[in-house]
Amino acid sequence: MNLKQYPEFIPVIEWWEKDGKQTVIWLVAALAIFGGYKGWQAKTAATKAAASDALVSAYTTEEIEQAVANYGSKAAGGALKLRLAKSYYDAGNYEGALAQYEDAAKGDLEGFEAIPVVGKAQCLEALGKTDEALAAFDAFAEANPKAYLTLTAQLGGARCVAAKGDKDGALKRLAALKEAAGDDELAKARIEATEVVVKRFVAK
Repeated sequence: MNLKQYPEFIPVIEWWEKDGKQTVIWLVAALAIFGGYKGWQAKTAATKAAASDALVSAYTTEEIEQAVANYGSKAAGGALKLRLAKSYYDAGNYEGALAQYEDAAKGDLEGFEAIPVVGKAQCLEALGKTDEALAAFDAFAEANPKAYLTLTAQLGGARCVAAKGDKDGALKRLAALKEAAGDDELAKARIEATEVVVKRFVAK
């Protein structure tokens, strides 16, 4: 090309020789980074969707265990661990349930922080660690008088008092709860069911 015939290209050629090649290298690198970021975004979104699907679709203990193994460190991991803890507890695997509740409590459980606390207390109760369970139930109920699991903790505390050999103390606790329940028939029914358990309780 005769540059004298195309003087308008002279600045472009000078720029290319001075900075153009380096600019293209940076541009290619930037595009590669951007492409990698978009790929990471897509992978993250897919993983999040899969974890959310596992949260609602896993039913058996084995399925929930697999979901925790796959997505336990993801956003839905805490909720999956709570489900696994409940599944273990229902199956009588109280040690396993306790471990899952403790692990879940370390993660992000916004709105559900109470579940592993009360769940752990229930596991301690089931394992016969009555003093620890009673302390945990009472501490939660005292610190969270209006929480949705407060009555659950209070009933657990009454059971533990009975397990320690003080049926009268347990029944007094339940009587106070029944009076405080007012017109809440569901709460009263739960309290009365616990009264039956306490009255039948035979210390080991």
